[in-house]
Amino acid sequence: MNKFNYLIIGNSAGAVGCIEGLRSIDKKGKIGLVSEESHHVYSRALIPYYLDGKIDREKLYYRPLDFYDRAGVTLFMGKKAVTIDVEKREVELSGGERLGYGKLLLATGGKPIFPPISGLDKQNVFSFHSYSDLQGIEETLETAQNVVVLGGGVIGLMAAEVLKRRGLSVYVIELADRVLAPVLDETASRLVEKAFQKAGVKIFLNNTIQHVHGTHFVESLTLKDGSTIPCDLLIVGVGVAPRVELVEGTGIEVKRGIMVDKTMQTSVPNIYACGDCAVNYNFVTGEIQPLPLWPNAYLGGRTAAFNMAGVEREYTLGTSMNAMHFFDLNIINAGLNVTEKNAGNWKIVQCLDESNNLYRKFVLSDDGALKGYILVGQINRAGIFLNLMRRKIDVREFEQELLDENFGYSKLPAQLRWQLLKEDVILGVV
Repeated sequence: MNKFNYLIIGNSAGAVGCIEGLRSIDKKGKIGLVSEESHHVYSRALIPYYLDGKIDREKLYYRPLDFYDRAGVTLFMGKKAVTIDVEKREVELSGGERLGYGKLLLATGGKPIFPPISGLDKQNVFSFHSYSDLQGIEETLETAQNVVVLGGGVIGLMAAEVLKRRGLSVYVIELADRVLAPVLDETASRLVEKAFQKAGVKIFLNNTIQHVHGTHFVESLTLKDGSTIPCDLLIVGVGVAPRVELVEGTGIEVKRGIMVDKTMQTSVPNIYACGDCAVNYNFVTGEIQPLPLWPNAYLGGRTAAFNMAGVEREYTLGTSMNAMHFFDLNIINAGLNVTEKNAGNWKIVQCLDESNNLYRKFVLSDDGALKGYILVGQINRAGIFLNLMRRKIDVREFEQELLDENFGYSKLPAQLRWQLLKEDVILGVV
């Protein structure tokens, strides 16, 4: 039986963060990696750019092809981890092979959610999540003319944009009363919807699929409101659920995802978790919750690596963040998504120039701390706002300056500006 000082289950951003973190401390410890997919590590976020022709296939890879060799990692590709024996510190793979570990990282990611709609198992139905999805979509696009995207969230709209840019007729079906409802407020959602409508994408709100027509392939769809639309390719992009089935029966605590502390350790000693399969500390809300974002996965894996190698570190900088680009509309948001329905006692500082698709919104707590923001159109220097959030800076003295499209460190009070820059210049933030 192969035994490793460090064993990683999964092969995405969290795994890469862990490998790089481990090798920055421990140059010789044995690292093993189990990947259910047979592909080199790739970035799911780049799938739309590849389909849009902006990058070639090689650019999908998240690290060079010799990454594992240079890091001294033993690979088990195309193998699925099926059980964990926490007492023996062993992982069993499909086929019966067992691997021993000293420290274990679970980076199993998430799985696309498919609603309980009959007919979603047909051959031209895909999620927008994996390399195999990409291959199936590419093949189907050779003859497709009409594409339907189920889900008006980030994933669904990314798919809709790139397929429209390829010249197809695209329809988006969203169950909620607006797109991007979990991440944007009503005003920003309206600006996004306008951008898609201008591009010729038809959006059906407050709607879903009632019936799928076709035998082996989807041919058309009937919606809840009675509309019938043609469909040669159906993309399901309604969300992702944490993959936690591997830890069932192990004693590892699960609540909406694998529970971890700030060191990324689970409830079972020597077992860590990161990325979409885990829940993380949100520095804005103070809650433990899913934060399924690529940077959070990487930094969570790197934090886990330090602790696995005996160097104490905590990951306390995660929160909800999105950087989006739809047609000619740039959007960045972070922290709390305060809408008309949940505005409560939050102080809102905002401005809107709808004719030019410009919108800025900032959410402040009672003590003046920045708790969330949305930038639409002009997104330069967005990192400054995240820095202010992380440091819990009282922004009331210059809150109106936040609305300036050219807001930067020069707009801050001198004493605060130099307090922040002193450390940031050293860290290379500026």
